[in-house]
Amino acid sequence: MKKFFNWFKNSTRIKRWMFIILIGFVLTCFGISKILASEKLELMDLIIIIATFVSGFICFVLGIVYIQRRNLELLIEANKVDTNNNKELKNLVSNSIYEKGPNIVVIGGGNGINNILKGLKNYTSNLTAIVPVSSYGRPASISIKELKLNPVEDIKNSIIALSPNSREMEELINYTFDEGKLKNLSFGDLYLYVMQKIFGDFINSVEKTSNILSMVGRVLPVTLDEMRICAELQDGTVIEEKNKIKEIVSNKVTKINRVYLNPSNCRTAPGVLEAIKNADAIVIGPGSLYTNVIPNLLIKNVSKTIKESKALKIYISNIMTEPGQTDDYDVSDHINSIIEHSGTGIIDFCISDVGEIVPEYVRKYNLMGSDIVNIDASEIRSRGIQLIKGELATVEGNYIRHDPDKTAKLIIELICGDLRFKDQHNNEQYMLLNSKLKEENKKAKIASKEAKKIKDKNVESDDSIRKGKHNSEERTKRSSKFSNKYKERIESIKESEKTRLENIRIHEKAKQMIDEEEQKEKEKFLRETYSNRKKK
Repeated sequence: MKKFFNWFKNSTRIKRWMFIILIGFVLTCFGISKILASEKLELMDLIIIIATFVSGFICFVLGIVYIQRRNLELLIEANKVDTNNNKELKNLVSNSIYEKGPNIVVIGGGNGINNILKGLKNYTSNLTAIVPVSSYGRPASISIKELKLNPVEDIKNSIIALSPNSREMEELINYTFDEGKLKNLSFGDLYLYVMQKIFGDFINSVEKTSNILSMVGRVLPVTLDEMRICAELQDGTVIEEKNKIKEIVSNKVTKINRVYLNPSNCRTAPGVLEAIKNADAIVIGPGSLYTNVIPNLLIKNVSKTIKESKALKIYISNIMTEPGQTDDYDVSDHINSIIEHSGTGIIDFCISDVGEIVPEYVRKYNLMGSDIVNIDASEIRSRGIQLIKGELATVEGNYIRHDPDKTAKLIIELICGDLRFKDQHNNEQYMLLNSKLKEENKKAKIASKEAKKIKDKNVESDDSIRKGKHNSEERTKRSSKFSNKYKERIESIKESEKTRLENIRIHEKAKQMIDEEEQKEKEKFLRETYSNRKKK
């Protein structure tokens, strides 16, 4: 009974719609009773009856629709219940809600797509990561002797990204043995080897991993055939080993003309084409353009199936260029390379970052020959591709990455926009996603306010300590937007200014010492001169 009355709390926002239903019921009954009670109906009476009946019916229907919508929103909110307090409820809601989420396929490899997967798993469990798995010249089926030389990094990274607890899973999968016969072998490699032995098939073992590790979604290798990524440079040089592409391109100071697979007729792994056909959205990238993104599209029938799909086709542009692959590339250059290798119709939308990055981190990339990818909007639109901009960049350690939550939110907003365009406002999937987006927006605003308060408090505390006002009332001083964004930059400038002033002081001291020494020498010379004259 208590749970029943909890349904009527103000936070549930249910009572208003029940009241609307009640009004609709009363108006409808009034219209019917008016007809039954009246012996003679005038035109005005008839108009009142029709208006009352229609208004009541509309209120009744709207109330039912919005109560259903609010119930779905409450289910979404219930999914955020603390797992320690109500784990069973969370699991129940997760299974019922996220299975109704959009079907999203993410194609790529390397660290690029992992952050995208981490963000998207918060919106749907219908998530498929298609990644390269072949060892570029060795069979995709692995043996214990080959494990040390043939790590399936993209599979392992995707497993980590789609795990409910990515941080703990990363520690487990990347744990490396330091003694015995397994020395220098990671647990992830050993796990995949054992799974293959148990289930007798590599792709089946990877799919079984989704259930065993309770992953949100699944990982599929794009092919199980032996393949090698080759590159042809603009000067005609052919490189047949993936790992040497970057080095040779950099040494020759040339660009990649095209990449191709050897052999060229690699077959797709089971389940890949089906996943693409059933997708509501297909996300390509980010990642190394010529070694992680395009090779997936060169596998037989992959590009063809993507182009034939009615799903939203989204390309996520890299934030930084990659030395030896995409030197001096704009966003349109990345897109043109994909289209040249795969054909037109493979990209509908392009998501690019327009956020400001702390200059110190950009400078570190500059020293390695990398720079921010320029967004040439007119060239992108000339290809018939819609450009979506967002502040997506974040810093992880010393690396500039796509923020998982912000990037996933943009993708989901595109899917919601597509459903809205198709006039599916009352579609269950649309309501679930829209409710989740509203919740994430609220969380982002709260987090932003909390972060701002902490920064302001730290600035006030530092200012108070610096001026020796420990016991006095703290001044309410708010740091500027500029100082918050470029705090490290400002500290660096302050340190440089301090060093400069110290150098000036040293130079002045040295000059003073030189002047004093010269004065002493001058006085000594004059004394010796006068002394010599007196002797004469």
